[in-house]
Amino acid sequence: ELTVRATAYTAYCNGCSGVTATGQDLRANPEQKVIAVDPRVIPLGSKVQVEGYGTAIAGDQGGAGKGNKIDLFMPSKSDALNFGVQTIKITVIN
Repeated sequence: ELTVRATAYTAYCNGCSGVTATGQDLRANPEQKVIAVDPRVIPLGSKVQVEGYGTAIAGDQGGAGKGNKIDLFMPSKSDALNFGVQTIKITVIN
């Protein structure tokens, strides 16, 4: 179990392809639960239980995912903005 700083992102930003580091197409499947992580802390491909979000796959990495920080994928920009910045608990399942 880890306590992390969490932010949110969407697949519809300037310069975003919508395809994660592990090849998931977030635009084609906007209901996926995917988080961006620092792979030195949480290995890519791990299943993670995220407080208030559900079970997600550590399927992406990016600027926000450094150390004990994660970025939650949200299907819309408004959802991501409404999430803001939170301190939450996560559990790496496998």
